[in-house]
Amino acid sequence: MPTFVLQNDGEKPPHSEPPFLTDVNDAQKKAVLHTDGPLLIIAGAGSGKTRVLTYRIANLLYQKKAWPNQILALTFTNKAAREMQERIVDLIGEKANRIWMGTFHSIFSRILRFEAEHLGYTRDFSIYDTVDTDRVIKSILQELGFNTREVKPQAVRFIISNAKNQLISPEAFKNKFVQSSLDDIAAQVYERYIARCRQNNAMDFDDLLIKPIELFEHHPEILQKYQNHFRYILIDEYQDTNHAQYRATQLLAAGHQNICVVGDDSQSIYSFRGADISNILNFKEDYPDSAQIPLEQNYRSTKSILQCADSVIRQNTSRLDKTLWTQNDRGEIITVLENYDERDEANRIVRSIEDLKMREHLSFRDFAVLYRTNYQSRVLEDAFRRRGVPYQLVGGISFYQRKEIKDVTAYLRLLVNPHDDESLLRVINEPARGVGEKTITNLQQIARKHNKSLWDTIGDVESTGIYKPAIGRIRDFVDILERTGKKLTDTGLTDTVRFLLDETGYVKQFVEEHSHDSLMRRQNVMELLNAISYFEKSSNTPSLSAFLQEISLVTDLDAHDTDDPAVTLMTVHGSKGLEFPVVFITGLEEDLFPIGGRSGEDVDIEEERRLFYVAITRAEKRLYFSYAKNRFRFGEQVDMNRSRFLDEVDPSVVRTETGATIRQTGSPGMAGRSGKSGTYISYDQSNYDGNAGAGSDFHSESYDSAAPADDGGGMGVEYDQNTGEIIWRSGMAVIHKKFGPGKIVQCQGQGDDARLTVFFKNVGQKKLVARLAQLKVIG
Repeated sequence: MPTFVLQNDGEKPPHSEPPFLTDVNDAQKKAVLHTDGPLLIIAGAGSGKTRVLTYRIANLLYQKKAWPNQILALTFTNKAAREMQERIVDLIGEKANRIWMGTFHSIFSRILRFEAEHLGYTRDFSIYDTVDTDRVIKSILQELGFNTREVKPQAVRFIISNAKNQLISPEAFKNKFVQSSLDDIAAQVYERYIARCRQNNAMDFDDLLIKPIELFEHHPEILQKYQNHFRYILIDEYQDTNHAQYRATQLLAAGHQNICVVGDDSQSIYSFRGADISNILNFKEDYPDSAQIPLEQNYRSTKSILQCADSVIRQNTSRLDKTLWTQNDRGEIITVLENYDERDEANRIVRSIEDLKMREHLSFRDFAVLYRTNYQSRVLEDAFRRRGVPYQLVGGISFYQRKEIKDVTAYLRLLVNPHDDESLLRVINEPARGVGEKTITNLQQIARKHNKSLWDTIGDVESTGIYKPAIGRIRDFVDILERTGKKLTDTGLTDTVRFLLDETGYVKQFVEEHSHDSLMRRQNVMELLNAISYFEKSSNTPSLSAFLQEISLVTDLDAHDTDDPAVTLMTVHGSKGLEFPVVFITGLEEDLFPIGGRSGEDVDIEEERRLFYVAITRAEKRLYFSYAKNRFRFGEQVDMNRSRFLDEVDPSVVRTETGATIRQTGSPGMAGRSGKSGTYISYDQSNYDGNAGAGSDFHSESYDSAAPADDGGGMGVEYDQNTGEIIWRSGMAVIHKKFGPGKIVQCQGQGDDARLTVFFKNVGQKKLVARLAQLKVIG
């Protein structure tokens, strides 16, 4: 049970307004000073909601309304929590570090650590991520006799997770919610999964949200304790809350009713994760005495961009009324790029970025290319690689999800909670020590028969009757963990982990492989060691369990590096909360954005429109919409219709550039080579109203001298009609990022797999693979 310490400095509340309110507008000031009672702050995009939340918390402390540890502030990312806490420290000093501030998962896990015994867990329970959960579900499916190649654990996990977040029990799910054969399988797994997690003294991410509700509803005295303690509750991004988050905070706020939620219904885009927009739309019904303050002044975007966004979102019927406005300049109108196909679209975007960067002295980091679905990135990546333009793809495999990192953290989990069967199963033969699948299966059966954890079972491995040679190997495994555990009590975290890596030979296996992949894996493990070392030096409580809890709650977006000098490629969902001077929104076609509309799928068009609104409001200065008239779908090129959303944009703030003319090589009027296969792409300047705009693929003296000569003069660039890849030829003039200018003297194969012999002026002859070389064709 936590001990709440209130430190009264004896001072009376001041009568004046706090001195830090000099840089807020009237609506922001009103929201900051409204302290008591329920409050909904409708924070439009770019309206300074973080400042309002920060100042509001600082004002509560300034006005002596509460002590720091009586304030609960809930966010959706660790980054948002850190930034707010740092700002509050700057305003009122170090006492701000005592505020209960963090993500729903981190704050609720903190409460659960204090109260775990009331739920039948110990305080050192493990937190399972999706990979761990899938392993447990796979094991249960196999026990039930299902083929896990046919019944995917991930699909079952999704169903169970959705049920848990809707607070649907296994029994209720089985009786009322089974609508398919997969639902029926999930119903069989659900109850067993809960029992297995409890046996393993483990909770998954969903449990971190629903177990507090179970705790509060079954132990009213504990609920009352936290209700009395948290005098003020603030929730960021309220439109993204799911039913479990809604219910837990509703219970906590039932005491003082001092709940302030900040959000924007127009940016509710996570229904696929269980987010329920009705939570924010119905706030007034939940709290009839609540106040409502809209933040409508936008500090991010130009007038044209806001006018565009407003004209789109007003098509939705389920929304809270607000109208964004700004004192910023009107700015450039939005450019709509019409393209022949997705390759044309990608090439044109890259060329436009190069042009705008040069003419307006921008950095590549000022640009973002947004798309509706992840698969769209492939063609874009190809185009960026061909032009040698640096880019970062946000949303790949995050650091802590990589296999080698998962392995090492599983070892570390066992040091904290040796009864974590899933972690033990992951590393008992990692690196390989001769403990086979048959031995592991026998151990699992013995453990289940005696209702013991695997750790307790292998602790007396000699009595199990398993294959004798395996007994010694398992004893060695147990011995390593026991000696490492003793090391942990005698020395620091970093030295303990080094000892563990040495004793297990985990890093040694990568050193012996001598491959690029093994080098990268070794570097990843070393980076984990760096993270542990930094945590140990910077944390007030540098325990292993605290480190494991911190990394288990890290999200992909927390790792987004805004200092990387590269164009950002990401999904619209991933872009939420970010902003860029220049934004390209791609794939604006029916059945793609909005997704699924043409195929007759059940699509929430209003959510798709909110997603488009989010994409628009990421832009600060310039905004481009892009669509293709043709696109490869399921292996075939199909005609595409431009998105209905483009027709909803106020026509006074957009102009359309009709794009490229596509001519087959050898067609009449072609100035390049004839009689060859492939497609030559030439941009018709007449389609740009005589203006060399940033979206135009024009050629002028100011353009990069290394750009391909696509104006019909010289050799030009030819593309294979089927693959869209460059057709390489001897005699082509090229430029390489490292080797400089050169000429192709020999070519074997075509497209990205072509092997090229290139004579470079500065370094002589080199043999290169086209895919890796990232050559620019200059003639």
